[in-house]
Amino acid sequence: MDDSTRREFLEASLLSATALESCAGRASQAPLHVMPRKEFEPAYLKLERAGELAKRAPELYSIYRSCRLCPRRCGVNRLKGETGVCSSTSRAKVYSIHPHFGEERPLVGRRGSGTIFFSNCNLLCVFCQNWEISHRGDGSFVSDDTIGRFMMDLQEMGCHNINFVTPTHCVPNIVQGVRSAIRRGLRLPLVYNCGGYDPVEIIRLLDGIVDIYMPDFKYTDGAMAEKYSSGARDYPEVAAAAIEEMHRQVGELVVDESGIALRGLIIRHLVMPNNIAGTDKFVRWVAQKLTPGTYVNIMAQYRPEHKAFEYPEISRRITRGEFEQAIRWAREAGLTRLDKG
Repeated sequence: MDDSTRREFLEASLLSATALESCAGRASQAPLHVMPRKEFEPAYLKLERAGELAKRAPELYSIYRSCRLCPRRCGVNRLKGETGVCSSTSRAKVYSIHPHFGEERPLVGRRGSGTIFFSNCNLLCVFCQNWEISHRGDGSFVSDDTIGRFMMDLQEMGCHNINFVTPTHCVPNIVQGVRSAIRRGLRLPLVYNCGGYDPVEIIRLLDGIVDIYMPDFKYTDGAMAEKYSSGARDYPEVAAAAIEEMHRQVGELVVDESGIALRGLIIRHLVMPNNIAGTDKFVRWVAQKLTPGTYVNIMAQYRPEHKAFEYPEISRRITRGEFEQAIRWAREAGLTRLDKG
């Protein structure tokens, strides 16, 4: 992709940004940990100086030969163009890049979160609100170097971070893109914004690369995950293990003097009709297995999309009472950093 095409892609992305905006949360309760901005250095710079990033990039790319980047472990050779559940080859596809103002407040600040929205997905939820991107695969193929250039474009726009949306199936491309961006002067925190269906062994390879992890925790019942996310019955245990590793790496959320996120864990949980997501069990798990001070966004914006109308129990929005009950459960569990989106 040449510079003129990249500019056109940027302009189109900015025009379509509002289609991807979600409700901004309102953080409450305990204050966040603060680090002076001048003391912060993105984790990946240290790894690059030590030569570790140069080792991890080819190690991650080798996984494409028999793909196990996600728990489905399809085993296809994506380097030869073979595809599995996520319908992706070894070439990354990007739907849009833009400053996003609908993310959590510590990510958005005044200048937005620098979102790179990857096409395709390894979960394929029946209620997906961005199904054209995640299921149908709308977007454009880009090189790893172009991903790096996108990061620099977002940094030059003034964004507070680089936010990789749906990155699980593109981790090798992202890491190679980060190396390209470092050479051009990238200095922003990296956000790994995923669905939570990530193997621990891949998350460990991201240790020291990612500054801010932002996974979903969609379900606490495997039967629900199997029914609504294309057979992913092991989702609850996989997500729990991955998020515990994320927490081990980066800990609770840390912000600068202006409240802008620098490092740490943010967990998103979408409240669903009839407590399909198991919100009561989720909040207790956070308090008991992580810390009560973990930053959790309890989200109210569920709406039936894509194939949700084929399932009567999720074919409606949640009620006010259902959301209020979810917040009560969170408070009863002792969570002290809630963002009610």
